[in-house]
Amino acid sequence: MGDWIAFWNSDHSIYVNARHRDVHYRMIADDIARYVPVRDATVLDYGCGDALHADRIAAAAKRLILVEAAPAVRARLVARFKDHPGIEVRAPDGIGGLDRSVDIVVMNSVAQYLGTDELDALLARFRAMLKGGGLLIVGDVMAQGASAASDIAALLRLAAANGFLGAALFGLARTALSDYRRLRSTLGLTRYRPAAMVQKLSAAGFAAEQAPVNIGHNQARLTFLARLPPMPDPTS
Repeated sequence: MGDWIAFWNSDHSIYVNARHRDVHYRMIADDIARYVPVRDATVLDYGCGDALHADRIAAAAKRLILVEAAPAVRARLVARFKDHPGIEVRAPDGIGGLDRSVDIVVMNSVAQYLGTDELDALLARFRAMLKGGGLLIVGDVMAQGASAASDIAALLRLAAANGFLGAALFGLARTALSDYRRLRSTLGLTRYRPAAMVQKLSAAGFAAEQAPVNIGHNQARLTFLARLPPMPDPTS
């Protein structure tokens, strides 16, 4: 994971221009916000990236905790949301003390960078954070058998619909020569069959299912919804 964190901390070319970056994060924020059921919810977004439109999630919730491992990205988040009363920014090692206090945990487009044991450890942490009946959303999971071609096709569709197709074609050429291509080739990315991810979430103590649509623009990837059972009523 350290090599991937270093990549995301660098001045990379994954987003082909400012328009791409804006559309990407706006779509993710709106998709996450739709899962927030009540205005007094606490939401934790683990591995949130630049989260340009996190305020759209915060508008649907009472408290939003953005968790990001890359120091440069985290510094940008702090600067962007320092005056927003409902948003706080933390490093992954700074999420202690949240046991049974979070309504929704989101981990979007992170599972592919984790080994299976690393994911198991995170699922245990998330289970401890969530309230009874709380929801874990594991989004943008790479499907077993998916190729880079499906990611490219999804990007080009997004670009054509949002006015940056020329920039996307140029950006794909740059990415082919970038550290991302090298890391993807050398480290690989973890992929899951839907049944295997549901089984992994179930083994971690969640009631899990695949969502009908993925978070974000790439519908060749998968989102899973995993819920804890309600806590028993101590007065009953």
